[in-house]
Amino acid sequence: MKVYYDKDADLSIVRGMNVAIIGYGSQGHAHAQNLTDSGVNVTVGLRKNGASWSKVEAAGIKVAEVDAAVKGADLVMILLPDENIPEVYANNIAPNIKQGATLAFAHGFNIHYNQVIPRADLDVIMVAPKGPGHTVRSEYLKGGGVPSLIALHQDASGNAKQVALSYAAANGGTKGGVIETNFREETETDLFGEQAVLCGGAVELVKMGFETLTEAGYAPEMAYFECLHELKLIVDLMYEGGIATMNYSISNNAEYGEYVTGPEVINEQSREAMRNALKRIQTGEYAKMFILEGKTNYPSMTARRRLNAAHPVEIVGAQLRGMMPWISKNKLVDQSKN
Repeated sequence: MKVYYDKDADLSIVRGMNVAIIGYGSQGHAHAQNLTDSGVNVTVGLRKNGASWSKVEAAGIKVAEVDAAVKGADLVMILLPDENIPEVYANNIAPNIKQGATLAFAHGFNIHYNQVIPRADLDVIMVAPKGPGHTVRSEYLKGGGVPSLIALHQDASGNAKQVALSYAAANGGTKGGVIETNFREETETDLFGEQAVLCGGAVELVKMGFETLTEAGYAPEMAYFECLHELKLIVDLMYEGGIATMNYSISNNAEYGEYVTGPEVINEQSREAMRNALKRIQTGEYAKMFILEGKTNYPSMTARRRLNAAHPVEIVGAQLRGMMPWISKNKLVDQSKN
């Protein structure tokens, strides 16, 4: 596996382009601000007077309606929610993107599942930071970068890979290291990781641990600290040096308990559930479910969000975080700005 760094990328390529960033959410604000700070001519494409319009203006970045932003662009990076991309591509991007331009994504979902079918004259690339947008921005500001993936779907110009590396460099990715993959591998592993481990698995593990302790009569504050608050400490140790570093740092008692109880909680039944989740992703069944959810205005997600907000771990957590002002002082997410 080859890893690309600053020395492998020519930043002047993307600096010589007009770049349209479509969307200004978690990834959009980070890419737009990072590329601007790297000397790239950026225009953010949004709905006129949408919620993010004033945020872009406050950041000192050019903003235009999507059609206009695309018409003037050599490279169009689409950073909208996956479920919104097909309609915006069909209505605003495809009719306006110029011949021989580069079409870019930060996730392969819509290409892999055939929701966007680009013209043959376009270079189609992916530049995918392996972290949320707020981290992409904060690491750039520290002088570093989040490791990123690049992939090529169409290389009409013969130079698509160099464009992808140049864009990744402007976004800070070549400081963290860039790995080349393909749209299928990125899409399927990304969805699986989110569902089985990072979001779905971790959230359910936290909630179930919290519920088990409180149902047994333990104080919800104690359950919150043991099952949610301290999770960050453990993850930070694994992030720094893997599982071995985490085990080196914790007590012998905690490490021994890991070996005894971990395989009982996450067991063969859990593994089979993970295999089923992966199969659903590989066959396109999950994509079909998610696309339908978006087309019907998110009835299941809306209900789940309400249930999550009412869960005791969220209520007691908000109270306890209020006692720890350093958390809000150093927060990554500021909804007024991004």
